[in-house]
Amino acid sequence: MPIRIDPLVPGEIYHIINRGVASMPIFLDDLHYRHALETAFYYRYKILSQRYSYFSRMPRLDKSDILLKLNQAKEYCVEIIAYCLMPNHFHFLLKQITENGISSFMLKFSDSYTRYFNTKNKRIGPIFQGRFKSVRVESEQQLLHVSRYIHLNPYSSGIAKTIADLKDYPYSSLPEYLGNTKDLFCQKDIISSYFRKPGAYEDFIFSQADHQRSLSIIKHLLLENLETE
Repeated sequence: MPIRIDPLVPGEIYHIINRGVASMPIFLDDLHYRHALETAFYYRYKILSQRYSYFSRMPRLDKSDILLKLNQAKEYCVEIIAYCLMPNHFHFLLKQITENGISSFMLKFSDSYTRYFNTKNKRIGPIFQGRFKSVRVESEQQLLHVSRYIHLNPYSSGIAKTIADLKDYPYSSLPEYLGNTKDLFCQKDIISSYFRKPGAYEDFIFSQADHQRSLSIIKHLLLENLETE
């Protein structure tokens, strides 16, 4: 992964995006999605004694012991606020905790997942389209709207056909925010602190669902027209 020219600042929040080379699919089935998420959750920790590829092959009890110690220490290079994996791209909303935390996290995640993908699919070469893109979150309003954009991505793209499908989309942090899963990986308080009433964040997300889907369809049609002209 090329070195970033623009520095990422500890304590700041960034919307991180990357996609497959030439928009190729990078998550082909549930195993690909699950492996990518487990890789990301593992590499958010600052001090690790082994790579994820080795950790993933350890006996279950040994892995549980390591994860328990990591969770108790709570020493992160990044905090994951929200995420969404799509067939050919991904979104992370990350708070950088340590110097170069996001760059280190993304390097380890991308390298580890690329090795897994290439081995599993008997291919060689990069799978991601260059270095990741980052957008610094500079206001509370931007933070909330970015989190909504990320969580609505499966619906606005048409992968989740209904709101009910979106609520249960398993490769997004939305089910965690809605309390629909036992998985607890995100630093939700950063978002949840703005919504005091039960269900308020859910209402905030779904109030713009159809509007965001309409914008996505229009954008797709415009790009399609440009390609055919």
